Amino acid sequence: MESGPVMGGVIHSSTLLVVLVLYFLPSVVAVARKTTHQGSVVVINVFLGWTFVGWVVALAMACRTNRVVRD
Repeated sequence: MESGPVMGGVIHSSTLLVVLVLYFLPSVVAVARKTTHQGSVVVINVFLGWTFVGWVVALAMACRTNRVVRD
């Protein structure tokens, strides 16, 4: 059974949504965890996320532990 043009559009839209969510996952994690360097994570994610290394670096920065320095 062949799917029609509407079903094909739904599949393409769903695939695009999943890819975008995965691409921006480091930024979402950084904002959700309220990391100290959210801006850096977002910039690295947007400009270098298309490379696997840039995406992993952004995710690592988003997931690292926030330490509060007390004087």
